[in-house]
Amino acid sequence: MMQLPRTRCAYWIRLLAGLTLFLWLGLAAVVSAQPEAPQGPADVESVLSDARKQIDQILERLDDDDSDDAQLTRWRADVLEIQSRAEGLAETLTPQLAGVTARLTELGTPPEGSSETPDVAAQRKQLQRDNKTLDSQVKLARLLAVEAAQTAEQISTMRRTQFQARLGERRDSILGKSFWTELKGDLPRDSRRLGQLVDELREATSSTPILAWIGLAIVAGITVVLGMACSRLLLRLTATRVPPGRLRRSFLAFGIVMLATAMPGIIAALIYTGLNWNDALSDDTGELLSSLAAVVAFGGCVTGLGHALLSPERPSWRLLSIPDDIAHGLRHMPTLLGIWVVLTWLGDELPILLNASLTTTIVITSLATLALAATLAWGLRRTTSSRKPVPHEIEESPPPPRPLWLSVLRNMMWVVLACCVISALAGYVAFGSFIVKQVLWVLAILCFAYLLSVLITDGFSTLLAPPADNENESRARLHSQIAVVLAGVGRVTVALVAATLLLAPFGEGPSDLLHRMSQLLGGLQIGEIHLRPGALMRGFLVLAFGLIGVRLLKRWLADRYLPTTELDPGMQLSAATLFGYAGVVLAIALSLSALGLGLERVAWIASALSVGIGFGLQAVVQNFVSGLILLAERPVKVGDWVSLGGIEGDIARINVRATEIQMADRSTVIVPNSEFITKTVRNVTHSNPLGLVQVKLPMPLETDAQQLRELLRDAFTDNEGIMETPAPEVYLEGIENGHLMFNARGYVSTPRNAYSVRSALLYDILQRIAEAKLPLSTPSAVLVTTTPDSASVPEPAPTPTPPINLSP
Repeated sequence: MMQLPRTRCAYWIRLLAGLTLFLWLGLAAVVSAQPEAPQGPADVESVLSDARKQIDQILERLDDDDSDDAQLTRWRADVLEIQSRAEGLAETLTPQLAGVTARLTELGTPPEGSSETPDVAAQRKQLQRDNKTLDSQVKLARLLAVEAAQTAEQISTMRRTQFQARLGERRDSILGKSFWTELKGDLPRDSRRLGQLVDELREATSSTPILAWIGLAIVAGITVVLGMACSRLLLRLTATRVPPGRLRRSFLAFGIVMLATAMPGIIAALIYTGLNWNDALSDDTGELLSSLAAVVAFGGCVTGLGHALLSPERPSWRLLSIPDDIAHGLRHMPTLLGIWVVLTWLGDELPILLNASLTTTIVITSLATLALAATLAWGLRRTTSSRKPVPHEIEESPPPPRPLWLSVLRNMMWVVLACCVISALAGYVAFGSFIVKQVLWVLAILCFAYLLSVLITDGFSTLLAPPADNENESRARLHSQIAVVLAGVGRVTVALVAATLLLAPFGEGPSDLLHRMSQLLGGLQIGEIHLRPGALMRGFLVLAFGLIGVRLLKRWLADRYLPTTELDPGMQLSAATLFGYAGVVLAIALSLSALGLGLERVAWIASALSVGIGFGLQAVVQNFVSGLILLAERPVKVGDWVSLGGIEGDIARINVRATEIQMADRSTVIVPNSEFITKTVRNVTHSNPLGLVQVKLPMPLETDAQQLRELLRDAFTDNEGIMETPAPEVYLEGIENGHLMFNARGYVSTPRNAYSVRSALLYDILQRIAEAKLPLSTPSAVLVTTTPDSASVPEPAPTPTPPINLSP
C-alpha cells in the first residue's frame, strides 16, 4: 500500500472539515430558519390574527374525530410552524418593548403644576401608545405559542390513540371462505380503477416526446456507467489515498452505500421526469410517483448498506465480525430486502390512490407482510444452514464459534417473525404488517447508525493522529484527546438522530427533532437570565481565545521578556504566575460579558461562594490568599532551600493552593501555602546563598598543632569547591578528654554543595594525615570478661576518646 503523503493528508483533512462545516451550516440553516418578523404594527396584528384563525380552524376540525393520520400529521406541522412564528415574533418584539420602556423612563413623569413643551408631550404620548401596542402584541404572541404547543400535544395524543386502535383492529382472516367471497365481489371495481391508473400512465408515457425519452435513457445509461466507474475508482482511491487503518474499510463502506443510494434514486427520478414531462399526471398520481423515487433511493440504501457490511467478496474489508460462510450465504439478502422495501411501500400507498376496497387492501397488505416475513426468515435460515465444513476440515481447523450477539438476535427474530405471521393469518393484519415493517426499519437504522459511528470514530482517530516521526508525547496526547472528544460528540449525535428515526412510526419523526432543536436555539430562561446557544458559543469562544492569549503572553513573559530584566529567576516566575492569575480572571469576566451576564447579575454567585467559604472552602481560600502573599512578599521563592516542620528541600513550584518542595531523595512534598504564613520557616538561602563546610577533628596531645593547622588549611585551599573569599580558617577550640579539638571551616557557593565538598575534604585530609605520619586518636575499646573467681577485680576501663565530628 502507498503511504499517504502529507499534502494528500492535508487535502483530506481540509475536505473533511469543509464537508463537516457545510453539513452543520446546512442543518443550522434548516433548524434556525424562522419567518422574517413583520416590519410594522399592522403587519404584526395581521400575522397574529391569521395564526389565531388557523388554530381555531384546526381545533374545530379535531372535534370531528374522522381525520386520518396523514391529515393529523399535516395539522401538527402547521401548529408547530405557528408556534415557531409566534415565539419568533415575541423574541423580536421584546427588545423593541424594552427600548420604548427605557425611553419613557428617561422622560420621567411630567412635573406637577407645569406644562411640557408640545414636542415632549407628543413624544411621550407616542411612546405610551407604542408601549401599550407592543406589550399587547408580545403577550398575544406568547399566548399563541402556548396554545399552539397545547394543540400539537393534543394532535399527538390523537395520533397515538388512532395508532393503538388501528393495531388492535381485527378483520376477517384471509384463510376464511367469507373473506374470499367478499373479495371476489370487490375485485372487478378495483380492477377497473387499476386499469384507469395504467391508462393514465400510458397516456403520460405517450405524451412525452420520443427524443425526451431517448435523452433520459442516455442520461440513465451514463448514470449506470458512471456508477460502475465510481465504484472502481472508490476502491482504488481508498486503497491508495486514504491513510492506513480502519478508516479505509469504513470509508469504502460508506462510499458503497452512497453510490447504491444515488444510482437507483437518479434513475427513478428520470423515469418520473419522463412520465410527468408535460404535467400529464394528476396531482395524486404525481405525488405518488415522486414519493416512489425517494423510496427507491431508500431501497438502494438498504441494499448498499447490506453489501457494505457483509462484504462477501472482500472479507478483509468487512467491518462486522461475521464469519465468511454467513456473509457468503447472505450475499443476495440485501438486494431482496431493497426490492421488498419498494414493493411494501407501494402496496400500502397504491390502494389509497385507487380508493380500493377493504378486502383488496387486506389482501395486498397480507401478501406483502408474508412475503417480507418469508424473506427475513430465509435470511435467518441462511445464517444457520450456511456451508458446513466436511469432516476432514473439522479435524484440521474447527470453525470458530458463532458470536453470542448473533445467536441471541437470530432467536429473537424467529419469535418476532412467528408473531407477525400468526397475526396476519389470524386477521390482525395491521399489527402483523407493523411488526415486520418495524423489523426492517430498525435493522436499517441500526446498521446505518453503526456505519456512521464507525466512520466518525475512524475518521477523527486517523486524520487527527500525529505524524509517525513526531516524538512530542504531549502533542500526541492532545491530538488523541481531541479525536476522542470529537468522535464522542459525533457518535452521540448519530445516536440521538437514530433514536428519533426509530420512534418515527410511533409519532416522533425528524420534523419533531428539528422543531425541538429550533426551540433550543431560542434559549433557556433562568430567572432574569436568558441563555441562548449563540451567546453560549460566543462566551465559550471568548473564554477559549482569552485563555489561549493569556497562556501565550505568559510564555512570552517567562521565556523572552523577563529574562532580559534584572529580576532573579524566582521573581520572574512569581511575576509570570501573577500575570497568569490576573489573565484568567479577565478572560472569565470577558466571557461572562459575551454571554450577557454582567457582574451585577452574578452577585448571587458571589453570595453562594461566600456561604460556601464560610462552611467548607475556608481552607482553600486561605491557601489561595497565602499563595498570593508568597508570590508578592516573597519570604520564600522558587529555588530556595527551606526547612519546615521536619521537611527540608528546594522549593520547586508555588501553585495556587500549595507549594511543591523537592527533597534530597528526589521525592516531592506538597505543603499548603498557609503553612509558610502561619508557621516558622527556616530559609537557608533567603539572604545569604553561601554554604558552610566545617570539619571537627580530635587529635592526641602530642600532635604538632601548627603542622596540623597548615595541613588542614592546605586541604581547604586546594579544594575547588571552597571559596577564596571568605578565606577558610582553622581553629583550635580547646582540650577535651585529653584531645586537641580542631575545627576547620570554609564556604561554598551554595549550601547544596556542602555535603559533597565535605566528603571530598574528609578523604583528602585523611590522606594528608597518613602521608605526614601524624598520629590519630583511636577510639577506646571496652573489654568485658567473666571469670569463675567472683572476688577477682575487673580491670579499669580506659579513658574514652571522643569520636571524630564532621558536620557542616
